[in-house]
Amino acid sequence: MHRSGTSCLAGSLQQAGLHLGDVHTANPFNRRGNREHPRVMALNDAVLAANGGRWDNPALALHWGPALRAERAAVLEELVPAQGPWGFKDPRTVFTLPFWQEAVPAWKFAGTYRHPAAVARSLAHRNRFSHARGLALWREYNQRLLTLARRYAVPLIRFDQAPEAYRADLVGLLQHLGLEPAAADFFQPELRNHDDAEPIAVDAASMRVFAALEEHGHALGS
Repeated sequence: MHRSGTSCLAGSLQQAGLHLGDVHTANPFNRRGNREHPRVMALNDAVLAANGGRWDNPALALHWGPALRAERAAVLEELVPAQGPWGFKDPRTVFTLPFWQEAVPAWKFAGTYRHPAAVARSLAHRNRFSHARGLALWREYNQRLLTLARRYAVPLIRFDQAPEAYRADLVGLLQHLGLEPAAADFFQPELRNHDDAEPIAVDAASMRVFAALEEHGHALGS
């Protein structure tokens, strides 16, 4: 989900040797950039739009045609290096993954999540969303993340845990992916915004999804 540490995780993977291509390294709402490849992000938007969706109202059933396949081929040709591990980051991919799997069936995954209240507060600041809308969007993305995590045994890392615990989990995640964690210092606690703001009420459905994410993460880490 957006505002859940995806940029921090992607930057850490990039620092450890994952090729991400020409990504954004600066952003008004993200001091170290969102680490997204603009063509990947635009293509994910195009796939959602072709099915009547957008990032804040994602389409659940996807169809795509020759034009989107051609753009995907061009993006992959630009992104994939001659050798070495590569990847991309975009929260929209929890919905568009079948589109990418058609071209590249085998992937390694990494996921991140954050308490729904912190995400809702961040969306209220950045996008002027109501807390209710932010929580509903958090729930939609994270339910999909949970489904994929269970299907593919995706390792998940919680962004808003104690800094020492986050760094330890990050090192373990990098090792799981076969990356070198020698300089795993991309994360800085000040990258996390809106964790200590005024509490907001979180609905029971969102808390059930959050508890399931926590349970999945602990089960894989045990």
